[in-house]
Amino acid sequence: MSNSVDLTKIKPYGDTLNDGAMQFSFTLPVPFGPEADEAAKILLQKMGIKDASIVHSEDLGIGYTFFVAYGKTTYDVNYEDIDVPKVDNEVMDKYGVEDFINEHIKREVKIIGACTGTDAHTVGIDAIMNMKGYAGHYGLERYKKVETINMGAQVPNEVLLAKAIEENVDAIIISQIVTQKEVHIKNLTNFIELVEAEGVRDKFILICGGPRIGHELAKELGFDAGFGRGSFAEDVASFVVNQIVDRDLI
Repeated sequence: MSNSVDLTKIKPYGDTLNDGAMQFSFTLPVPFGPEADEAAKILLQKMGIKDASIVHSEDLGIGYTFFVAYGKTTYDVNYEDIDVPKVDNEVMDKYGVEDFINEHIKREVKIIGACTGTDAHTVGIDAIMNMKGYAGHYGLERYKKVETINMGAQVPNEVLLAKAIEENVDAIIISQIVTQKEVHIKNLTNFIELVEAEGVRDKFILICGGPRIGHELAKELGFDAGFGRGSFAEDVASFVVNQIVDRDLI
């Protein structure tokens, strides 16, 4: 980051540094037309956006219009005040994890994962667990001394927990892609309630992940860690093996 940038007052920019330029896209429940464009513009102005302009609008049918707009914000952010909770985790690569297991755990590590509830998207859990992994990062199935159980999608929380208990796993991973109406919060909360009701909370390392899940949210919900966008199998594996040792779950 350039030393000439004042990190205490950062703003978006388009043509000139800190000009505040931003792009917006949103939908309003109004019929397509000039009145719709004006409504969108007024909304942006009420949000404190200066020089608001609607550069594209599209009829979505049945009284809905989609907009793309530009404008400038007058607000700034003190970047130096930002403190984002992160997983306390020294990340090792695949081979480092394997060596750690051989040296410190001396047995197979067993990890179960699923996309639970009504969520049918396996992209998240597969990126972490499938052998091919994602973006050149091998999945947990390829790790030596790591046994994985990938239960796929739309797995009821009760079924996942029962399988985890039956298989005596070390860690449980839940992926949540769909987040409409905070359904992921409800589903993850339900899983923690089930674990606590069974009296096995301390038995497992509990991990959740997804595009709108971070470490802070995961901890608030009762999980040990949360891995969001940009996370790979080695992030999860490193956390699990370190937790096994730190919590004396060997």
